[in-house]
Amino acid sequence: MLTPALLAENPTANFSEDTGWVVLVKAVLLFAVAVVATLLMIWAERRVVGRMQSRPGPNRHGPFGLLQSLADGVKLALKEDIIPAAADKVVFVIAPLIACTACFTSFAVIPFGPQVRIPFTDIDTPLQLTDMNVAVLFILAVAGIGVYGIVLAGWSSGSTYPLLGGLRSSAQVISYEIAMGLSLVSVFLYSGSMSTSAIVEAQQSIWWCLPLLPSFVIYVIAMVGETNRAPFDLPEAEGELVGGFHTEYSSLKFALFFLAEYVNMVTVSMLATTLFLGGWRAPWPISLWDDANTGYWPLIWFAVKTCLFLFMYIWLRGTLPRLRYDQFMRFGWKILIPAALLWTMAVAVVRAMDQFGNIDRRDRVMILVGVVLVLAIVWGAVEALRGTPPEEKPADPEIPVDPFAGGFPVPAMPGQRLIRTNGQNEGQASGPTDATPALEEVRGG
Repeated sequence: MLTPALLAENPTANFSEDTGWVVLVKAVLLFAVAVVATLLMIWAERRVVGRMQSRPGPNRHGPFGLLQSLADGVKLALKEDIIPAAADKVVFVIAPLIACTACFTSFAVIPFGPQVRIPFTDIDTPLQLTDMNVAVLFILAVAGIGVYGIVLAGWSSGSTYPLLGGLRSSAQVISYEIAMGLSLVSVFLYSGSMSTSAIVEAQQSIWWCLPLLPSFVIYVIAMVGETNRAPFDLPEAEGELVGGFHTEYSSLKFALFFLAEYVNMVTVSMLATTLFLGGWRAPWPISLWDDANTGYWPLIWFAVKTCLFLFMYIWLRGTLPRLRYDQFMRFGWKILIPAALLWTMAVAVVRAMDQFGNIDRRDRVMILVGVVLVLAIVWGAVEALRGTPPEEKPADPEIPVDPFAGGFPVPAMPGQRLIRTNGQNEGQASGPTDATPALEEVRGG
């Protein structure tokens, strides 16, 4: 089998030499990395999308426009902070703080590299703030808390469109967090642990994106929906909801939501790198170099892999249109979640065969093919037995329809012949003085 032996349940990272000042320095560096990565991501998105649309993008502030994001942050800080009169002021202020705090917390359990020696000291420490037996579940839990900031922001604004955006976000996160969680189960089964450092350690021989390709694809789709990014940015669809949940926000409060969105993108990209692309391990053929996975070199490999996912975010935004909300929810509940369930069951069966059975590879393939065929037959039978909705009979074009008969103008339907009669129904008695001839005739297209 392609997978190594199951690892111990405990994390592989050793934090025994970490002192208080080491933990403090790590925390400050993580915060700085998150903020700088956000500024660079905003700049890169504008530049790349600008090239896709045959325009230069930001190029005035700093070399290549690198200081444009910083200038925007200063502008937001200096703008007037407005709180609507109908808003719940306490919740209105707390909501962006919740969204921003939750996204920074997830960085704590991401391994950026192996154990290294801190310069000018004798302390060996992992390039990771902390780790735990359920580190991946910790990230999912923190991401679930972050959506409270969006929901509370929409509710506390005292306006209709922000409320709709908050409700959309809650429904979206629920549907796509289920698919994301199911896609991670196969990683846990193959790694034998939920610790992020242990999962990276288990990918010494092969990255999980290859044997667990369906899980990888499901996770990538779900992480785009989880972060409310195009083409899944329904909670802030400006064509329908003005600006969504943050319509009423301005100044630093809006900047915090902006920061939370981009930090969440960096977080899920780092998690995808950790779970499916070997984490900080060097790709082939760089991995043939003996020192590729030692010292501070793994920071480079980890950053490059993360940037690939961030570029995917930009590419999707510049190429795909936004989905309708019903299409988006149907895709999550009827396609993504069933596919994740079936794949998780298949992976569990394979792992059980490896651990508890003496079944060779050919028999395993035949069993899996049989299971897939049975499920396909059941699916086809269900679809065949499902009744199709009756087709609507088109309106007779020879029957005149008065669009003002009900008191309100009704648009022309395809195939209808509308006659404007000043609101008088056909067959209604009328005297010679109030009879109104048809003013115009139009046909619906």
